[in-house]
Amino acid sequence: ELPEASDVVLRVYDVTGRMVRTLADGRLTPDVYVFPWDGLNDDGRAVASGVYFYRLDVAGQVQHRKMVMLK
Repeated sequence: ELPEASDVVLRVYDVTGRMVRTLADGRLTPDVYVFPWDGLNDDGRAVASGVYFYRLDVAGQVQHRKMVMLK
């Protein structure tokens, strides 16, 4: 949920730190957003099951979280 317009970058990384997919990159208006990840990389190829991390950068504040991709 964005209370005010903000620059948002949301990216998925593998356990080695390589960027896998960019889910959001730009200025968003105040609203509630959902960014589902379909298990594909930026080239459109399916990634392997396993542990991944996402990095959410909103207005200079950064969050990192772990997630698991299961097929």
